Amino acid sequence: MGEMFTPKPLSRAIVFALAAGGIPTIGLAQDEPETMQAIEVIGVTPTLGVGLPEDKIPYNVQSADDEDLDRTKSLDITDYMNRNFAGVIVNDAVNNPLQPDIQYRGFTASPLLGLPQGLAVYQNSVRVNEVFGDTINWDLIPESSIANMNLVGGANPLYGLNTLGGAIALETKNGFTHPGHSLEVYGGSYERYVTTVESGGNNGTWGYYTTFQYFDEEGWRDASPSDSLNLFTALSYRDGNTTSLDLNFNYADTDLIGNGAIPIELAQRDRSAIFTSPDQTKNEMFFLDLEGEHWLNDVTQISGNIFYRDNDTNAFNGDGSEYDECDSDPTVLCEEDEPTDPIEDQNGNEIAVDGGNGERNGLQNRSTRDQENYGFSLQTAFFNDLFNRDNQLIIGGGYNAGEVDFMASSEVARLTPQRSTIGSGLFVPEEGTFINSEVESWSLYVTDTLSLTEKLDLTLSARYNHTNVKLNDRGGTDAAGHTVAEPDLNGDHDFDRINPAIGLTYAIRDNLSTYASYSESSRAPTAVELACADEDAPCSLPNGFLADPPLEQVVAKSFEGGFRGSFRNIGMMDVLNWQVGAFHTTNEDDIIFQTTGGVSSNQGFFNNVGDTERVGMELGLNGVVERLNWFMNYSYVSATYEDPFSSNSANNPAADSNGKIQVQPGDHIPGIPEHTFKVGGDFAVTPKLSLGADLLYKSGVYLRGDESNQLGKLDDYVTVDLRGEYQINKMFSVFALVNNVFDEDYESFGLLGEPDEVPGFDNFEDARFVGVGAPRSAYIGARMQF
Repeated sequence: MGEMFTPKPLSRAIVFALAAGGIPTIGLAQDEPETMQAIEVIGVTPTLGVGLPEDKIPYNVQSADDEDLDRTKSLDITDYMNRNFAGVIVNDAVNNPLQPDIQYRGFTASPLLGLPQGLAVYQNSVRVNEVFGDTINWDLIPESSIANMNLVGGANPLYGLNTLGGAIALETKNGFTHPGHSLEVYGGSYERYVTTVESGGNNGTWGYYTTFQYFDEEGWRDASPSDSLNLFTALSYRDGNTTSLDLNFNYADTDLIGNGAIPIELAQRDRSAIFTSPDQTKNEMFFLDLEGEHWLNDVTQISGNIFYRDNDTNAFNGDGSEYDECDSDPTVLCEEDEPTDPIEDQNGNEIAVDGGNGERNGLQNRSTRDQENYGFSLQTAFFNDLFNRDNQLIIGGGYNAGEVDFMASSEVARLTPQRSTIGSGLFVPEEGTFINSEVESWSLYVTDTLSLTEKLDLTLSARYNHTNVKLNDRGGTDAAGHTVAEPDLNGDHDFDRINPAIGLTYAIRDNLSTYASYSESSRAPTAVELACADEDAPCSLPNGFLADPPLEQVVAKSFEGGFRGSFRNIGMMDVLNWQVGAFHTTNEDDIIFQTTGGVSSNQGFFNNVGDTERVGMELGLNGVVERLNWFMNYSYVSATYEDPFSSNSANNPAADSNGKIQVQPGDHIPGIPEHTFKVGGDFAVTPKLSLGADLLYKSGVYLRGDESNQLGKLDDYVTVDLRGEYQINKMFSVFALVNNVFDEDYESFGLLGEPDEVPGFDNFEDARFVGVGAPRSAYIGARMQF
């Protein structure tokens, strides 16, 4: 971690974290042994060089740096958060290690379209939630480039849109903070091989850093190979402690197969089996970001950034058919809910059930998303005293524009005995989509932190957001170049809101403090939600959109409070840091995806369903006992619906004749565990040999599609990971790790579907599909650094 710069006249100044054109991330410093630790501001807009002591932050912050990631041998940042951060869990919805469905406090950051995204993710100064659905492609963030990672809880408005449950802020490395060179390779189970190369340096004024990371594996599931290539480089300039500039460039090219959930009856026979395949996602991204800061004088700093990001996504999904024999003519195909209306191909001909080489019982759904976004931010920080009290005022604003071209097609296909698909060359034009979406957001924000007394600090903040979403249905042709229906997806939507926040912190003594805050944040409906919001015209995600009625923006109102402290030399304990806190967040006009059917419940529409609530607590402990560094985290989350509504769930066995279930206030939101417990540590056996382990417990969850909680939960589970490292000399080290050492069979995710619609599963009666957890795996590797 690099040195913090604090001008001498500002030794008592504090900086409140700003994002989205104003929020530095927050990382715990390691050199405050007898008082509350200092929080290092990480320059997310960037406000490099100034910091806020931990006991002045009115919300919970969890942090890690590159040394933590290296020590735990995490595959990526999501793997680390899942094993170490309180309240963070991974759902194996896609079942690819680089496509995790991350949840924190019951809010989601996932690559899956259709999930309500409630976490904002920043890489340096840029929010990297995708333009189309606010999704997060974790495979585009190379773990080796990360210098610091911070998870900030609560609906803090300064982090901009989507910060309903919190924000994840990442700072990348540069040649001043991370000089040196290294090569790391490891491999093992399921033919996984990972190679990482890093190099950095500086001459005092100019610095460079670059890293290359390549991942390749066959996967533990059948027919599930994946590979990813990531390149990150930074060119940096420093003019003493006055001016800094960083030009960062990311390139990623990934090809991932995540064959998703399988019927629970199939999981009981063969956990590595797949239902239908392939489910392939390819991403190619270019990302350029220029950020800088300059001290005008001892009490005034300006900072800003400008960026451009382009991500092209191509998806190919082999699925079971949504068509069946027509009642009027069993030799041709009809929609299941319109059995007398034959479907037609791109040439206007009815599509036969049998193409001569087998029944057409599958679909090949293709989609492309060409996403561009660009923007800038600018802020000024003032550190003048107010009423002879320490005070810090920050004023800023930002602009973000994005454009997406989305094209999709649906090709009638035949399922093989292995349930992969073979295309027929016959497309269904009505399922084809070609739309353009333009999104513009601009914001103004202000925050002021005033020391009312030597121990009591008050922070007041507000942010105004304006978002415009345009939908332009281009019609004409689909992704395969075939004629589709006339345009009907045009729309123009504006969303405005001022989100406030207030927080108080009180230093009870040097090593003990308390905090409390109230904050609001909002999420504008995304283009994918606005384009698929009509119950009478459901869509198939992510392949087609059929309607454009308005949705209300989601507003989160959050209360948070707690205590934290740090002690030394208590009995055998050399160091003990602790934190306990509680939170209460209400989402007004929450948006969910209501399924109307489909083999894997991917047909449906988005809808405002009223209020939802997340109430919980977090407990964190970590310490040092001689040669043992350890941690323990526990979290409790009760996530419930607060308003009654009728939910579409055609595959729920408890649904009525119209495919609906009745959700009542107090019913739990599916997919969110009430209890998670994590404990782990590393022990220095000798100065050269260290051994580590961590344990994760997660309570069971309700299945998506069972919002009324009538079908019970999945089972609780526990997994244990082991690791070890031996330092041969200053340059060379070797390491090994074993994941899920006891080979626990577990399911972290579930939904409802129609397994008997796919050949070979005609006798399957259980509608439950599950995301199966990975079995035991082992890896060995070596690292050279100089």
